[in-house]
This record gives sequence, structure tokens and C-alpha cells, in this order.
Amino acid sequence: MHITDRFDSGNIEVLDAADPSRIRLEIRKDNGSDFYQWFHFRVTGALGAPLTMAIENAGGAAYLEGWPGYRACASYDRETWFRIDTSYENGVLTLHHTPECDTVWFAYFAPYSMERHQDLLAWAQLHSAVDLEVIGETLDGQTMDCLTVGTPGTGKRTVWVTARQHPGETMAEWWMEGFLARLLDDEDPVARTLREKAVFHIVPNMNPDGSKRGHLRTNARGVNLNREWDKASLENSPEVFHVLERMRETGIDLALDVHGDEALPYNFIAGGEGAPNFDARGQELLDGYKTALKTASPDFQTGHGYAVDAPGSANLAICTNYLANEFRCLAMTLEMPFKDNADLPDPVHGWSPERCRKLGAANLDAMLAVMGRLR
Repeated sequence: MHITDRFDSGNIEVLDAADPSRIRLEIRKDNGSDFYQWFHFRVTGALGAPLTMAIENAGGAAYLEGWPGYRACASYDRETWFRIDTSYENGVLTLHHTPECDTVWFAYFAPYSMERHQDLLAWAQLHSAVDLEVIGETLDGQTMDCLTVGTPGTGKRTVWVTARQHPGETMAEWWMEGFLARLLDDEDPVARTLREKAVFHIVPNMNPDGSKRGHLRTNARGVNLNREWDKASLENSPEVFHVLERMRETGIDLALDVHGDEALPYNFIAGGEGAPNFDARGQELLDGYKTALKTASPDFQTGHGYAVDAPGSANLAICTNYLANEFRCLAMTLEMPFKDNADLPDPVHGWSPERCRKLGAANLDAMLAVMGRLR
């Protein structure tokens, strides 16, 4: 039996793998940080052997509320990911699985590789309405890729959509696949109407370095990008710095930042209610968007989510709060679960890449519903 994480987004340390029924593992911390929770590794040579894999440092992970009720992901072909028996007790997360093939991959959520990111860009740029631009580089020298859909014109709105500030939240880029697939569908009347009314600037992956390194939450320097928006710098957070510079050039009418949440088994939206410049008009737009998305997708709900900040108390280092305040735009954070959607559970796949894609596509309906009311 052989265990490895030496590939794009891999993360595991093997303490002892002599006995398949008592494999001892640990998750590596993000470089320069105490954050950890993302794992992704491959087991070969255990066909038919009942595996018991104990992640012994799970009790020190970033979000302990993420473990109860969680089931790990596994795949034989790296396309279809299914959930396996998983337990959490006394600080140890234990994965149980008997492989039906020679090799099986395990992960915290279905991974989204940088190679697949390149494929997404290559596919999107073939559409006549799309321009692909490098707006900067990361600390590791990777490109910050931005897709622009449409050209500015009189009366057109400006929409920014970003994902994976936290690299371990891979569901965000699966969401992007569905969003882009529908937005670029020339036979879809909602997509065609939106492209007539707005220009879209889309960053499918805000944190390429963390994604490749197998980080949960930070970039190559151990910086949480979603705490950098009021102080972004080339030294610590060039990813945010470059995107924000481009945003200032274009302006923003609607901004959507896509994430995943470890603990809550629901899809929900957090707005910029606590930003000093948030007003009644902003609340009307936010409520309208959430209502329209709930109508478009039963996978979305409004009963569960984060507590709303008191007026004027929002942390402006966070993307949604900063953009809502700085640009006086409709700014939102969309969160998806690492676990499953408790309202519509899937016992085999849990919350899955395909369901992320479907939710991404449904957001076009919500955007169209509020487009005419944007400032």
C-alpha cells in the first residue's frame, strides 16, 4: 500500500501506514499560518482492504464545528466524488472505506485543480463575447486571471464575480463552471438578456498559490485574503491588490464573492448590512436577490446563515463589506456547505460539484431579477 499527496492541492502527512486498518495521518498547516483543515491524498494498493484512516490532529483544525456530521469525499476517477463513512471523536477524524479499485483519492471536498482551472479559461475564451486578461501575478508567480464578458456601453451595469479567496473552498470554482456555462450559452434567453444589460468581470480563482499548495484558507505567505481588502499590498496580498485596482477602473454595480462554509449545512448569502454606507436601498436589493435565488433554486434558503452585523460595525477588511461601502453597490458573499444541504440531502454524493454548478447557473435568474434596479 502506498499513500501520497505529491500532486496539485495535495495535503497529508503519513505517520504510520503499516497496517491498513490503523493508518495514522495528519494535515499540514497552511504555509506561514496556523490554519489547516483541507486534506487531499491518494491511496494505491489497497484493493478490497478495509481502510481505517485516522487524522489525528483534526482536533486542532481551524473550524472544529465542521467535523460533526461531516463525511469525507472519495473518487476512483477524480470526476465523480462520493461520500464515505466518517466519524469524529476525541479530536480525531476517522475515514472508513474499502476500495473497489487499485487506487482511490480522498479529499475534504471534491478538488478543483489548477489544471482544470486552465481548462476552464481555455474553454471560456473561445466565446466571442469573452476577453481573457492577466491582471497581475501571485507571490508564487502564477497568473491572476480575469474573464470579461461583454463590452461597456451606455446604460450597461458592471458585475464582478469572484471565487476561492479561500483555496480549500473548492466548491466555489465548481460553482463558477455552472455560472459561466450558462452565461455563455447563446441559446439561453436569461444569459443573452444579462449580457445585453451588463458587463461581467469574473475571477474564477482568487488564490492560485493556496490552491496549488493544498492550503485551506491562505495564500503563499499565510495571509487570509478575505481580511485584506482595506489594506491589500503587493507584499502580502497581491491577489486582492490587483483585483481591487481593476475594480476601481471599472466601477461596480453588483459584486458576488463565492465561498464555502465548514459548519452550516446550507446554501446562504451574507450581505454588507453592517457597512457604514449601507442603506435602505441596499437592503431592498439584497432582499430582492435572495428572494429571486430562492425561487430559482430550492437548494438555496434564507432561514440559516451568519448573524447580521449591526449598522456601521462591519469589518471592512472583508471583501463584501469593503465593496458595499467603497462602491455603494450590491455586494454579497454566497456560501455553500462542505457537508450537504440539510434541506435536500443526497446520501451518496452530499453537496457535490454538479450541485454547485446548478446553483451557479441559478444565480443568473437572481441577477436578472435585480438588474433593472441597480444604482
